[in-house]
Amino acid sequence: MPLGRGLRRGRTSASRQRAGTYPSGMLSHDEIRGLPLPDLSLKLLASLAREQANFNNLIQGLRNAGGYGAAQPPDMDSLLARLSDAWAWLEAHALIGPSAQNPQGGMWQRLTALGREVIEDPNAVAKVWAADRLAGELHPALSPARSNFALGDFETAAFAAMKAVEVEVRRVAGLPNELLGVALMRKAFSPKDGALRDPGAEGGEQQATADLFAGAIGAYKNPASHRTVSFDDPVEAAEVIQLADLLLRIVQRAQARRSG
Repeated sequence: MPLGRGLRRGRTSASRQRAGTYPSGMLSHDEIRGLPLPDLSLKLLASLAREQANFNNLIQGLRNAGGYGAAQPPDMDSLLARLSDAWAWLEAHALIGPSAQNPQGGMWQRLTALGREVIEDPNAVAKVWAADRLAGELHPALSPARSNFALGDFETAAFAAMKAVEVEVRRVAGLPNELLGVALMRKAFSPKDGALRDPGAEGGEQQATADLFAGAIGAYKNPASHRTVSFDDPVEAAEVIQLADLLLRIVQRAQARRSG
């Protein structure tokens, strides 16, 4: 239900008042109390779907949901704080943003393109969870992968991430360009004489590290080199980039050992 109509002041029925709800379509007090913050935020987003939103209207709507003079729940301050947290969550995840129609109002917000997409297609919320996974610092070599991910080109992002691993392994190990993919990983991390193996690790761990790199490149870089690979799930693409970040940090440690 639109925010403006959903938060319009006025009297409500006794049954609605006892239930502790806004007018039809809004969040109940129990939902505000009990839902995890992401779930609460997404339910709030659904209530903002059709028009501009104003945080002050939202707060006043909760205060006056039972009608003027009605007793408020004893935890009203906590309920208001939860709504404030949910609003901040929507802003932080770029699901709502400043209104272009009423920029001088300051408090008016609109649904962003991503927010509208999440409202219209529940599966699109996966983009929000995927972006969360890549919110922190990544290895500098993954900048192209992150850029492609932000543009929605998940296949190219995953390929670019593993390509960055291949390039960095070859550079740090000092191996020739002719050595590619899985063979490059096996050579660089060979427990016998690999330039990037950890001499302080026992043999089984050295072999496992070689298997980790070879498996990652074989599963996520090589297929995309030879055929079209469809990444329909942005979360999976984000996790491939995270895996590449881990592998690149292992290579960094190997480089530090060689330099020392």
